[in-house]
Amino acid sequence: MNRNVTRDHLAETLNNQFGLSKKDCLNIVNDIFEIIIKGLENSNTVKIHNFGTFKLKRKKSRLGRNPKTKVEVMISERKVITFKPSKNLVSFINS
Repeated sequence: MNRNVTRDHLAETLNNQFGLSKKDCLNIVNDIFEIIIKGLENSNTVKIHNFGTFKLKRKKSRLGRNPKTKVEVMISERKVITFKPSKNLVSFINS
């Protein structure tokens, strides 16, 4: 099973399910991502009812190690996006 889902794949799925034009489906998918991005920029949290919650978190800098060469490097502080699925989404996936 391919775990890499692209915007094009999502738009194609919308097209197959609802019969909208491919261009309209791609615009819908892009709009949804833009709304999520803007929400994270504004409030660090985006909650989609019955789907899940996206949160923007800050990771502190830390010492890391290249597993191949064993060379230690400092990993800089950065922001990461986390996702917690809703109970409804988890039960749908597990059924």
